[in-house]
Amino acid sequence: MKSIKLTLLLVLTIILAALVLQNQETWQVHFLWLTGEIPGIVLLFLTTAAGFIMGITAALLMKRDKKKN
Repeated sequence: MKSIKLTLLLVLTIILAALVLQNQETWQVHFLWLTGEIPGIVLLFLTTAAGFIMGITAALLMKRDKKKN
C-alpha cells in the first residue's frame, strides 16, 4: 500500500509540474466591471480552490441536514 501511495504522489507531482510549466503565460480576465491579467496557473489554482471550498461546504451542509432529521 505504501508503494501505491508513493507512486500516486510521484505521478501527481509530475502532472502538477507539467501544468505549471505549460501555463506560465498571462491570461486576460474579465469579472463584472474588472479587467486584468493574471498568470494562467494562478487562475487555475484559484478556480480549483473555489470549487473545492464549494464542494466541502455543500457536503457539510448536507451532513448537517441529515443530523437534524
